[in-house]
Amino acid sequence: GARVVAVDRDAEAAARTAELSRLIGAADAWPETADVSDEQAMEKLAEKVHREYGVLDVLVNNAGIGLSGSFFTTTTEDWRRVLDVNLWGVIHGCRLFGARMAERAQGGHIVNVASAAAYQPSRALPAYSTSKAAVLMLSECLRAELASQRIGVTAVCPGLINTNITSTARFTGVDEEEERRRQQRSARLYGMRNYPPEKVASAILEAVEHNRAVVPVTPEARGARVLSRLAPGVLRRIARVEPKL
Repeated sequence: GARVVAVDRDAEAAARTAELSRLIGAADAWPETADVSDEQAMEKLAEKVHREYGVLDVLVNNAGIGLSGSFFTTTTEDWRRVLDVNLWGVIHGCRLFGARMAERAQGGHIVNVASAAAYQPSRALPAYSTSKAAVLMLSECLRAELASQRIGVTAVCPGLINTNITSTARFTGVDEEEERRRQQRSARLYGMRNYPPEKVASAILEAVEHNRAVVPVTPEARGARVLSRLAPGVLRRIARVEPKL
């Protein structure tokens, strides 16, 4: 029953998402194109959305890219690319759309999709994990600031979800052939795990309804969350293990 604005930097992907939204029961849905890492593009998007569709009731910052590799093979450009999308994309969304929610003074909800990597260190994911840890803390801070205005903020922390992020993830310190092999192997592993994104969507809806602060999704994400709070040393020891890709 919601009215949906689907945003993607790929216009065809945004159109498909909007069409699927209508097919499964959205009151209406519109595609918009923007690169979340581009501040000016996001400012134009926010102006258009607020002018044509109104102030959002629920904002979901979902865009993200994967990057795997040693800290010392991760270049400055690699860091910029990951942080521009995974962190700055969330910052732009929260700032531009959250501010209008606050001005409207009728409540609302912001959902930031982080990752179990936000609290689970890994020698293989220094840049990705750092970006997601920053999203988690940003969400906690923003939740505190907006509580008095009846705007909830949730950080969603999925584990291994069967999406196409693995097929586009970058692997540092290897040649193109090896990178393609690792992408294919990762995609197979995620496919074998086969935890569907629909379950993450259900968890998000429940989090909005009940105004939850942090929502781990998948058993491994929930387990790592418990360990991060009760036995962080265990996670640190696990982080030393080099994954075999």
